[in-house]
Amino acid sequence: MNKMLDFVKAMSHPGRLRIVGLLSQSPATRREVAERLNLSAREAHSHLGFLEFIGVVSQTDGVFTLNNDRLAALGRETLTGTNDVFVPDESLDEDSKKILKDCLDADGSIRHIPEQRKIRPVLDYLIRNFEFDQTYSEREVNAIIKRFHRDTAGLRRDLVDAGLLARESDGSKYWRVA
Repeated sequence: MNKMLDFVKAMSHPGRLRIVGLLSQSPATRREVAERLNLSAREAHSHLGFLEFIGVVSQTDGVFTLNNDRLAALGRETLTGTNDVFVPDESLDEDSKKILKDCLDADGSIRHIPEQRKIRPVLDYLIRNFEFDQTYSEREVNAIIKRFHRDTAGLRRDLVDAGLLARESDGSKYWRVA
């Protein structure tokens, strides 16, 4: 039911539909999406993040591409109730692929958090939703993490401990570490 709601939510929002239309013509950066569709940087970030979360859009080196196959599959799943499995990035090593398949649901959400010695692939997967040149409040970090799992505090701490996110000592600002 959650997948169906996510798909309907994604495809019923005019801004996200315009992004899907734009990316169906050619790949684009977040800035290009914002400029071409007259969206604020935050709106573009939010919409692209959600579309990436449900798998309709993928990002490589800051360039967003429409995943036509995933869009069609989500439409079929929504209409027929069938489920695909999560397919990790082909560039990953076999151990990381196995961990992600074991820990992630077909929609990319985190089904369960693995033990500490196996958590790195999940954290690497999660950190892709944070930009290098942006600072985030704790609330914004939690909102991004919550798209994937309800344990926002634990995953936020794991990202910091792994050196993927840094933060001010008072927790007021977070940023992605290169």
